[in-house]
Amino acid sequence: MRRLVLALAAVTALTGPVLAKDEAPMPPATVKFAPVPQDAVLSYNLLGLNVVDGTNSNVGEIKDLVIEKGKLAGYIMSVGGFLGMGEHYVVVDPSSVALTYDADAKKWKASVNASKDALKAAPEFKYDGKFKR
Repeated sequence: MRRLVLALAAVTALTGPVLAKDEAPMPPATVKFAPVPQDAVLSYNLLGLNVVDGTNSNVGEIKDLVIEKGKLAGYIMSVGGFLGMGEHYVVVDPSSVALTYDADAKKWKASVNASKDALKAAPEFKYDGKFKR
């Protein structure tokens, strides 16, 4: 009986820290609210937005956003393909994409200084593992 109690105590002591490690972090105790600057762009304006190069040729489409530690870390763009077949995904740093708002057309425009071929040759991002859709 004594061995059973000691074994149970040992297992409990060893698994406690492991279980605590997998728990989700607790949110801060207070909520902070933030203003939306007039020059901000909302994510729904970006998803599906066509991206053009310097000659105004369509080179891709923004499919997703990469958020890391609460900050925008990249745009996932689809390049190539036709009707969803053969799409190649690449992640472009936000500093490489120029976003402008055309007030006359009432729409956003995204542009990069890269050709479609250069984007197709970039390292491919795959939706797999924890990023699987």
